[in-house]
Parts: sequence; C-alpha cells; structure tokens
Amino acid sequence: MKADIPPGAARRSAPVAKPRVTRRRVITGAAGLLGLSAGTAVYAGAIEPERLVVTRYAPALPGWPGGRKLSITVIADLHAGGPDMQLEHIRRIVDRASALDSDIVLLLGDFIASYRFAIEHVPDPVWAAELARLKAPLGTWAVLGNHDWWHDLRGVRAALAGVKIPVLENDAVLLGPAGRRFWLAGIGDQLAIPLGHGHYRGVDDLPLTLSRIKTDDPVLLMVHEPDIFPRVPERVALTLAGHTHGGQIRVPFLWPHFVPSKYGARFAYGHVVEQERHLIVSGGLGTSIIPARLGVPPEIVHIELG
Repeated sequence: MKADIPPGAARRSAPVAKPRVTRRRVITGAAGLLGLSAGTAVYAGAIEPERLVVTRYAPALPGWPGGRKLSITVIADLHAGGPDMQLEHIRRIVDRASALDSDIVLLLGDFIASYRFAIEHVPDPVWAAELARLKAPLGTWAVLGNHDWWHDLRGVRAALAGVKIPVLENDAVLLGPAGRRFWLAGIGDQLAIPLGHGHYRGVDDLPLTLSRIKTDDPVLLMVHEPDIFPRVPERVALTLAGHTHGGQIRVPFLWPHFVPSKYGARFAYGHVVEQERHLIVSGGLGTSIIPARLGVPPEIVHIELG
C-alpha cells in the first residue's frame, strides 16, 4: 500500500495536459494492487474513511486501584491533510471527542499526513488550534509519531507548543488530586530517525521514563508504536498506542502481512492482555500511504477505569 503524460511529440501539436491526481485515481490504482473490487475500493476510499465511531473500553487492570475512577479520551493518527482528513473532518472529530467529557485527553502522535501525491494541506497551526478546543480537567497531553519526526518535526512541535499542549518524551508527570493520583508517562518515537534499508533509530528510552516515577501511584504509558509492549513492566497499569491503524485495509488473509509492526497482527488493534499486562491499541483516525480504510473505521477511543 503504501505520471505525468509528456507533451505531444509532434512539433505543432498542442501540449497534452497532465492528468489531475484525484482521490479516485489513487484508490483505483491501490485497489488494483490489493485485488479489491471496484465497489469495495469505492467504499474503502470514499465511505469508510469518513465514518467516525467511539470505541469504548472498561478494562479491569491489576495495576489500577479499584474505585479510582478515571475517564480517558484517546486520539491517535490524526494525519491532518490528504483527501480524507480536511479541516471540517477534524472539527467533527474534536466536537465528538469533546462531547465525551473525559477527565483527560491523550494524543498518540502522527498529527500530519505525508502522501506522495497532490493533496489538500491543513497547516500545522490550523489542526493544532482545533485540538486546542479539547478541554479536560487533567489536560490534553501528547506524544509524537514517526510521521511527525520524518516529515515536519519542527512544525509539529511548534504547533503543539503554540496551543500549550505538552509533549511527553521519555518523561512522566504526576496528575490528579490527593488520593486519586496517577503517573502519566510518554516515550519518544521508536522509529524517529530513518537509517535506510528499512532500519530506524528510535529516540525512546523506557528505563529513563520509568525512572521519573517516584511514588507507588499507578502508571499510564503513552507510546506511538505498540512494539515496545513486550518490554513494558507490570509496574505500568495500562499502555496506550496507535500507529497500526488496526491494519487500515483488512483484506482477508493478507492484512496481517501489512501491519506496520514486527509482530504482525499481535498488537495490531484493540485490547491486548499478556501476562497480566494490558495494552490498548487505537485504530486511529486518518490514513497512511493510501487514503483508504476497510474494516477499521476511524475511531475515537474512550476508556473508563476504576
């Protein structure tokens, strides 16, 4: 997933116009590569990316004190821009998320789109201003994703700073009133620096992040990519991740091979429990590589703890 026509060769012929790059052309080409039918391709490119669902979880976490209530809204992989995440769609997402009235809002990175074809652009200050409308008693917090690092690191940082949304990178903060406190931790991106040939160097430092935690209050961990989960200790009550888009285009039998994770479908989506450790992976909102979704509609995650 993840042409120009040259001018006429005849000396006196009129120049031949370059074909306009449209969403339909891109989806049709991608559909051919994926073996999708025309009808399925239209749905994947024009209908499902425009949907918006709220996916709710109420996990019983061994590391979270019973009765300590906390509601969390999670927004992952906004990918502002492209044909399917224009300003009006971002506004609709923010309105829907605001209506959940959660105690805290967590943004899990990949704020921008980076398609290789002509798209509409949503400037960094514009999408950031929309996210700034999210209000919660314990604030709105963010981590950065690989697309933010690869394509517009300075712009994304400046946009979030401009609307006073703090970014946690290998850091942790103690939040909440006395008797209901918890640590919110966030690590740097695990694919931040491309090294070539499919290799990357991360800026994540899980041991440093955990060393910031100075009390025995429970811990929530924000990450962009879920692949770090096998190294997350039981000390962390819940890890929250995005990045995978839930597979984005779930063609039967094929989609696990295209999940951007070295673990395939293991951490692709949803609530994962391994050895009493808990992970929730959001299917995200925007798209990457091609502007299509199939079987994983854009979602806001809402979590109730305690």
